[in-house]
Amino acid sequence: MCGIAGFLKHGARDSRDVLASMCDRLAHRGPDAYGWLADDEAALGHRRLSIIDLSTGDQPMGNEDGAVQVVFNGEIYNYRELRAELQAKGHRFRTESDTEVLAHLWEEAGERMPEFLNGMFAFAIWDAPRKRLFLARDRMGKKPLYYSDAVPGFHFAFASELKALAAMPGFDARVDERSVAEFLALSYVPDPRTIYRGVAKLEPAHSLTVDRTGIRKRRYWSPVFRQRGQRREEAIEELGSLAEDAVGRRMISDVPLGAFLSGGVDSSAVVAFMSRQATSGVRTFSIGFTNKRFDELEHARAVASLYRTEHREKVVTPRIEEVLDALARHMDEPFGDPSIIPTLYLAQMTRRHVTVALSGDGADEVFGGYRRYYYGVLEEKLRRKFPAFFRRSAIAWAGGHYPKFDYLPQAFRAKSLLTNLSLEIADAYYSSMTAFRGDGLDAALAPELRRSLGGYAPREWFRDQFTAVRDLHPLEQMQAVDFQTYLPGDILVKADRASMIHSLETRAPWLDYRIVEFACGLPPDWKLDGRVGKAIFKQAVRPLLPEKNVSRKKMGFAVPLAEWFRTSLKPVFESKVLSKDAEAFVCPAEARRLWDQHQSSLFNHERKLWNLLMLAMWQAGRQAGVESAVGAAHSA
Repeated sequence: MCGIAGFLKHGARDSRDVLASMCDRLAHRGPDAYGWLADDEAALGHRRLSIIDLSTGDQPMGNEDGAVQVVFNGEIYNYRELRAELQAKGHRFRTESDTEVLAHLWEEAGERMPEFLNGMFAFAIWDAPRKRLFLARDRMGKKPLYYSDAVPGFHFAFASELKALAAMPGFDARVDERSVAEFLALSYVPDPRTIYRGVAKLEPAHSLTVDRTGIRKRRYWSPVFRQRGQRREEAIEELGSLAEDAVGRRMISDVPLGAFLSGGVDSSAVVAFMSRQATSGVRTFSIGFTNKRFDELEHARAVASLYRTEHREKVVTPRIEEVLDALARHMDEPFGDPSIIPTLYLAQMTRRHVTVALSGDGADEVFGGYRRYYYGVLEEKLRRKFPAFFRRSAIAWAGGHYPKFDYLPQAFRAKSLLTNLSLEIADAYYSSMTAFRGDGLDAALAPELRRSLGGYAPREWFRDQFTAVRDLHPLEQMQAVDFQTYLPGDILVKADRASMIHSLETRAPWLDYRIVEFACGLPPDWKLDGRVGKAIFKQAVRPLLPEKNVSRKKMGFAVPLAEWFRTSLKPVFESKVLSKDAEAFVCPAEARRLWDQHQSSLFNHERKLWNLLMLAMWQAGRQAGVESAVGAAHSA
């Protein structure tokens, strides 16, 4: 795992200091080495975390004559097969690195090269003879890649993180108002937008080419939901083989390797398949909490005991001031998933012992494991029982007038169900995925920012995602949209940032594109069987795990936010959100109203309050950076 940065210049200006400054901000992603290359037109920089080919894997790395150069973040799991094929065609290799495969594959396949890769990756290739820069990001979006054509004095720039682009002289730090609204709604800024107007994310499964003809983007892969007509027993057997191979490929490493183990079925299955292939005991890592409502150590220990892993665990009481400081320093744009807190602690503990860790990320999206999928399918079945006019009138009226009881058990909270039944699936799913929406979002936004949106609402963008997949089964629609939004925008951002803060590489076998394609070809009710999510996945791994780990209710990586906002988070919220500093983005009266309601314990606004706090923390960090930069400029 590494950090990459680079740019195309206007003229032959000396770019070494700019490149060094960009890569310095990526040092946490690659603490082992810094490499760079620059000619009259392009500059490439690389911060290395050494995983494979420790002695000769430094980057940038080129082909035989150095005309093609590559900087690469990630791992290519089928690089050995590709290397053998390229050698058979006459290519000569000087290292054992997967990076070198990319340089030679470019010579053979050109812009089609990502189609041949199985891995997690973000890379840039500079083809000097053709004056062509090529960027690509992996199919599911595990590795980040940002780019801009709006930095003065530079034709084009790219980096693994926003902070590296922000280090460039003349960087345009104007905030994108739509991104602020999308963040408050979704808890993340979705691809391809970023918090800054002049910067974009390269979307998953996309490549981008920059040359004399301009900038062109291409999608090179899409998951296809088309059933294959396979018998269930055959599918279970095939899934087992795919899972074993996907895990085995991700165990290739020249440095110590282990696995996160929460005790849920996803991470437990990873450990099971690792143990079947490992030549020595697998190293596993778990964290627990003093608050037992959020603790899963008992279930992790059962798997660790079954497979006799070298197990380490730690019980933590999160120190919220430490967490907020880490988030403010490392999250370049607002990020509102609070499960990053336990993920940070887990990554920190794990990095003390290994450099690479496998995780269970992605299984819920790929195999239909979320409870919201069940409710989404159920609601769609109920919608079809009522005429549209009845849903939009009588049911909508009932949803609007049914009282909201945040403090009662789920069974007594019918307001959401009634409201969702009055909506189409896109709007209903949007409601289930968002913190702020509709009038609530308008009320939370600062009046001037709201006016600048010109009537734009994130719901419109979300509807477009569903429109593209409207012919699919309801479960498949939700999965397909999550593949484009929640997975790369939330889950994989959390995994990447939390691990790379501690220079730890994480690998997600259940997001192997072959497994994704396989799952997309299954009948929906093999994935969501009644109330049972991930049904076929659980059936495939059940023989390998304790029954309780397979059948128990999904817990998730949760933290007691609601309680914290009434205790330890009170001072920081009041100082950061209920202050003048936050008024550029947030309406102070609405923030105060939500805060007071939450303090009464009759309402639970934890998601909204956390998003407001994360936005305010980001703004405070950004403002401090701007003031520091201005001060440095004046002193110079």
